[in-house]
Amino acid sequence: MLAPFEASFAQALLDPERPIPDGISPARRFSVYRNNVVAGLVKALASRFPAVERIVGEEFFVAMARAFVVARPPRSAVLASYGEEFADFIAAFEPARDLAYLADVARIEAARTRAYHAADATPVSAGEFAALDVDAVAGLRVTLHPSAEIVRSAHPIVTIWAMNSGERALSPIDAWCGEDALIARPSLDVEVRLLPPGGAAFLLALAKKRTLGEAADVALAECSEFDLTGNLAGLIGWGLARNIIPSEPERSRVP
Repeated sequence: MLAPFEASFAQALLDPERPIPDGISPARRFSVYRNNVVAGLVKALASRFPAVERIVGEEFFVAMARAFVVARPPRSAVLASYGEEFADFIAAFEPARDLAYLADVARIEAARTRAYHAADATPVSAGEFAALDVDAVAGLRVTLHPSAEIVRSAHPIVTIWAMNSGERALSPIDAWCGEDALIARPSLDVEVRLLPPGGAAFLLALAKKRTLGEAADVALAECSEFDLTGNLAGLIGWGLARNIIPSEPERSRVP
């Protein structure tokens, strides 16, 4: 808990509507310090959410980021992680209501930061997977890479993110439909991939420790176009599988 003076100082530091705490002189020096702190936090958000800034423009982003700074000040000295709640804030930010996809684009960018700082892990190779007993594959469980995250959206967020991050050129989006994003860092670089139909449901089921067979059933129930072979190829080829856990043998029943 902060002392009364420290609490009032912290509140006034981020909110220009609050009066400067008593005992601080000169007041102009505090105002300069306040502006520098807020500007630094806005800059940290711009660094973490560059695609969001490009979509709305610098002026709009700065205003939105300043509102976020006042409402959600940092709780950690590590500014690289600041903005974990920014996507939820954007979703409720009235001036951005017409950009319904913006919060999900922010979720991709937040996940990219987490993936960058996630633990390293050596993924299962294609050779290791090929050596498994085909008849036992359905009963296997797969531990996903620690950096892997999925963002699901009713909007084409992977396409929008790619066009505003320099991954692809800006162009009209003819088929406006939902996209599921996979964010992971299987090696050195963080990757954002568009998941195929049913892919998100498949990976999320695996993350909940369902077997490959069970995860395939979940994906098929959600999407009849789910292709198990293609999704297994992506699971291994994209370096998403950290471990393969064999199915436990059934215990003999005592009559």
